Amino acid sequence: MAKKQPSALVQGYAAASASESTRRSYLQDMRHYKAWGGKVPATPEIVAEYLAAHAQTLAIATLRHRVVALHRAHVDRNLESPVRHVLVKRTFQGICRLQGVKQRQVDALVMDDIVELLVTISKQKPLKAARDKAILLLGFASACRRSELVAFRVEDITPHSHGLELMIRRSKTDAVGEGRTVFVPMAHSEARCPVHALRSWLELAGIGEGPLFRQVSRHDQIVGADGLTPQSVALVIKAAVTKAKGVDAAKSFAGHSLRAGFVTAASMAGFQAHTIMGQTGHRTLEMVMRYQRKVNKRQIPSLL
Repeated sequence: MAKKQPSALVQGYAAASASESTRRSYLQDMRHYKAWGGKVPATPEIVAEYLAAHAQTLAIATLRHRVVALHRAHVDRNLESPVRHVLVKRTFQGICRLQGVKQRQVDALVMDDIVELLVTISKQKPLKAARDKAILLLGFASACRRSELVAFRVEDITPHSHGLELMIRRSKTDAVGEGRTVFVPMAHSEARCPVHALRSWLELAGIGEGPLFRQVSRHDQIVGADGLTPQSVALVIKAAVTKAKGVDAAKSFAGHSLRAGFVTAASMAGFQAHTIMGQTGHRTLEMVMRYQRKVNKRQIPSLL
C-alpha cells in the first residue's frame, strides 16, 4: 500500500516550523557543503571528512550549524541522518576539544563610545544622520537584538509621558511569537535621548506606519517601504566606528555591541541581574553574569 503524502495544508504548517532566515542559512550551509564535493544522501564518513577539512578555518559554532543543516537536509527527505552516527559525533567532539569552543565576543559600546559615534554620525546628510542616531540610541536603550530592532514597526510603539514601550513580537528565544514588551525611558539629555531621536527620525522621514528603520539612498532619500535587514545594523555601527576610531577598531564591533553595551553599562551602574534580564529578555542568568564578571574584575583594587 502506497504511503499517503501529507496534504498541502500540513506541508505548509510543517514548512512554517522554521523561520525564513533559518531556511536561508540552511541553504547557504548546504551550498558550502556541496561546493566542497558533498552530496545528499551522505555517509557518516563523508560528513566526518567535511568537518575535519574545515576544522582549522571555520568556527565551532559555524561547524555546529552545518551539522544541523546536514541533518535537516536528510530528515526532510525521509533519509537516515549520518549526523547521528558515532563517527560524526566523535569527530565533532574531537574538533571541539582541540580547537576550543570559545565564541567570538565583540566589544561593547558603552555610553562614552556612543557619544563619540553620535558626533561622527551628525556629519552625515540629515536623513541618514537622523536614522543612524535613532538606531544607535534605541538599540542601546532597548538592549534589543539587531533582528528585533529592525523588526519594529510604528504600530509597535506605545508612547508614555516619560518614554515609550515597544512590542517585540518575535525573537531568537521566542520563535512561536508569544511576544514581550520593552520600555525605553527618556534620557536626561535631549541630545542622547532615544525617544527624541526616534521621533525626530520618523518625522523627518515622514514615516507614519510600517517599519521604523528603512534604507536611505546616497542622495539622502528613503528607498522603498521595507525595513532594514539585521546586517544593516552592523554596517551602521562599523561605518561609524571606522570614521571615529579607525578601520582596525571596527573589526571588534558588530550589531551585538549595542546590546552588550547596555548589559555592561547596567552592570557598572549596579543594576541587579533580574532587572537587566527583564530588559534584555535573557532566559538564563549565566548570559548576564558573563558581563557582570567582566565588570567585577575591573573593580579589583591594586594590592601594590
